[in-house]
Amino acid sequence: MITTFLKKYKRHILILLGSLFGLFIIFIASVYLGAWGPIPSEEELENLDLDQATEILADDGRLLGKLYINDRQPIPFDSIPENLIHALIATEDARFYEHNGVDNRSLLRVFFKTILLQDESSGGGSTISQQLAKNLYPRKNLGSLGIVVHKLRESIIAKRLEDVYSKEEILLNYLNTVPFSDNTYGIESAAKHFFNKSTAQLSTTEAATLIGSLKATYYYNPKLFPERSLQRRNVVLSQMKNYEYLDEKAYDSLVKDSLELDIQQYSYNDGLAPYFREHVRLYLKEWLRKYNEKKDTSINIYTDGLKIHTTINYDMQQLAEEAVKEHISKLQKEFEASYGESAPWLTNKALLEDELSKTLAYKTLANKGLPKEQIWDSLQKKKPMEVFSWEEKRKDTLSTIDSLQHYLKFLNTGFVAINPQDGALKTWVGGINYEYFKYDHVIQSKRQVGSTFKPFVYTTAIENGIDPCSYFSIAPVEYENLKGWTPKNASNDEDDDQDYMNYSMEYALSNSINTIAVKVLEKAGIQNTILQAQKMGISSTLPEVPSLALGTAEVSLMEMAKAYTSYVNNSVPSTPYFITKIEDNHGNELWKKEEKKENKEQAFSDTTRETMLEIMKATVNSGTATRLRSTYGLSNDIAGKTGTTQNNKDAWFVGITPQLVSVTWVGLDNHQIGFKTTAMGQGANAALPIFGKWYQKLTKEKQFNPITRAKFEKPSEEVLESLDCNPEKKDGFFKRLFSNPDKKKSKKFKTED
Repeated sequence: MITTFLKKYKRHILILLGSLFGLFIIFIASVYLGAWGPIPSEEELENLDLDQATEILADDGRLLGKLYINDRQPIPFDSIPENLIHALIATEDARFYEHNGVDNRSLLRVFFKTILLQDESSGGGSTISQQLAKNLYPRKNLGSLGIVVHKLRESIIAKRLEDVYSKEEILLNYLNTVPFSDNTYGIESAAKHFFNKSTAQLSTTEAATLIGSLKATYYYNPKLFPERSLQRRNVVLSQMKNYEYLDEKAYDSLVKDSLELDIQQYSYNDGLAPYFREHVRLYLKEWLRKYNEKKDTSINIYTDGLKIHTTINYDMQQLAEEAVKEHISKLQKEFEASYGESAPWLTNKALLEDELSKTLAYKTLANKGLPKEQIWDSLQKKKPMEVFSWEEKRKDTLSTIDSLQHYLKFLNTGFVAINPQDGALKTWVGGINYEYFKYDHVIQSKRQVGSTFKPFVYTTAIENGIDPCSYFSIAPVEYENLKGWTPKNASNDEDDDQDYMNYSMEYALSNSINTIAVKVLEKAGIQNTILQAQKMGISSTLPEVPSLALGTAEVSLMEMAKAYTSYVNNSVPSTPYFITKIEDNHGNELWKKEEKKENKEQAFSDTTRETMLEIMKATVNSGTATRLRSTYGLSNDIAGKTGTTQNNKDAWFVGITPQLVSVTWVGLDNHQIGFKTTAMGQGANAALPIFGKWYQKLTKEKQFNPITRAKFEKPSEEVLESLDCNPEKKDGFFKRLFSNPDKKKSKKFKTED
C-alpha cells in the first residue's frame, strides 16, 4: 500500500522535497547574506575592536579617565594558566582543537534534540569559537526562528574567526571578553574580583569555579550561591578528569577542597580624579538604565565608547591633588609624633576590637563559631601584604590586626571647589588615595561642621534686623535646661577682664568666639536659623539646640559648598553639577545640560550678603584665617571661615573668592580618634593649608589669572557704615566690681577657632 502510494505520488513528493530543500538553501543564503543581521567579513574580523572605552573628559576635552570592560588591560596568552585552558575546553568544547569553528556532531544533537524534540537538557552545542562570535555580536530577538538563525549566523562567523585567528588567539579573545558573575567582564577582572589574585595565580579549583559559572552566571554566582557554585565546580573537575586533564588521585583531592572566596571590588584606581570618576560611573550607570528603558536601546557604559564631558578643570584638579599630598603627608607625621607610643590605635583595645569586628576576616571566623579569643589569636598571624604609605606602596609582613592599626592612624580629607555663579564643580578630591580608601568624603561623608556653621547664624541675625555693630558679652552662660551646658572659647590663664568684654558681631565671627555665637543664635532664633540654612541649600537635619551655633550638625562637603555659593552669587545658592554633555561613539548628543537661567529666589537680601562677605573677609585679613596672608603670602581677594569640632575630631576651612567657593575637611575616618591638641587639629592648621597651597599654585599659573585676580563686588556705603564701629568695648568698672568683687583672674580669649 505504501509502495503504491509512493509510486502514485512520487513526482509530487520529489517536488515537495525539492521545494523544502530549496527553501532551506534560500534560508541559509539569507542568513549568509545578512538578511537576519550583518555578517562581519574576514577583514572586519582581522581588525576587531573588542571594546570601545567610555571616556570621561575634563572641561577642556582632556582625558580624565576611562570606563571599560576589564579593570586593566586585557591579559596576554602567556598569563593564562594551563589549568584554566583545560577547564574551559573540557567543559565548553572538548573537540576544540579538532574542528574548524563548528562541531557538527554537537550541532546535529542540538538540531534534533533541542529544536525538534524540545529537549533543553541536550546542551547548547556551541563551540568556543561560536561563543566568541556571540560575545562579539550579541543576539537579538528574532522570534520563533531565532535559535536557528543565531546558530547559523554564529557558525558562519566562527568559521571566519578560525580562518583569521589561531586557536590560541581565539581562546585569548574569548577569555578576555566573556562575561562572568557579578557583572565582571574578562577572566582577569573575575579572578581579581572573586579571589583577589591575577589570572596567572589561579589554582585549579579556582579556575574550575570561574569556568563553571559561565553556564549561568547568576545561578552559579559563587558569592550569592556558594553551594551551587561548589557543585558546578566539581562538575568541571569531573570533566577535566574525563578528558584526562586530571588523574584520579588529583581529582579525588581537589573535589574535597572548600570554596574560599576573597571578594574585592576593583575599580579604576589610577590617574587623575579617581573619586570623581567613580561618582561619574555610578551616576552614568543609573542614567543609562533610564535612558535605555525610555529609548529602547542597550547602550553599555563599558563597551560603547561614550564621551562624558564634565566640568572638572584638569589643571586645577592636578594642583589640588598635589596640595593635598604635600600638606596631609607632612601633617600625618606630626600627628603620629604627637601621640607617640600612647596612640589610641596602639593602646585602645576596645577601639581595636570594635573595628576588628567589622572586618570580613573577623566575620568569616565568627561565622565558623570560633570564640573571640581564638579569632583574636588567628588574626595575629602574619602574612605578606601591600599597604598604603605616603612615600610609596609598602610591602610588609603584617597580621590582620597590624594592618587594622596601620590604617586606623591615617588622616583623610575631602576637598571640593565650585564655580558659585553656575554651580560647575571644578575640583573633587574625595580622599587621600582611592585604591586604599574608597570612601568619598565629598559626597558620602557627613561630619560635624564646627564654626563653619556660624556664618549661617550671623546671616540669620542680620537678615532679621540685628545690627552688625551690636555688642555681645564674651562671658559664658550656663544653660540649665541643657544640664548646665556652657559653651567655651579657646583660652589661657592671664590676668584680664575678658569675661566683661563685649565684641561686635564682625569681630566675634571673624575671630570665631563661641560664647557670642550661641548668644547671636538665641537672639536670631534657632528655628529662623534652621530655615535660613535650608534656604541656602542645607538639606541635612539640623538639631534644634543652642549648640547648633557651634556646628554640631552633621553636613556634607557638597552641601556646605552649595550654601556658601550664595555669598558670591547674588544671594542665590547655585546647584552643583558635574556633567555638561554625553555623546555616543559617533559624536551624537545623547544629553546636554540646558543653558537656561534659573529664576531662583534670593536666600537673603543684598545688604546681608555684602555685610557677611565683609565680615568673612575680616576672617582672612585679621581673624582665624590670617595664615593665608602671613604664611602663604596670598594677597588675592579672599573671604573665608575656619572650623574645628569638639575634641578636635574635624577640621574645616571654607575659602571664598569671587569665582570659586572651596570647602576642605580633614580628620580621621574613625570618629573615636581626633587630633591630640587644638593647636594641631584646628581648622586653621589642619584644613586651611590645603586651600592655601592650592591657591598659591593657581596664582602662579597665568592661565588662572582671570580667577585669581578677580575682585569682590564693592559693598554699598550703607553696609560700610553699618560695620564702622569699634570691635570691642568693656563693661563699666562698677558693674564689673559688683558683679564679681572677689575675681582676681579670668580667662583670656585667644583668636583661635
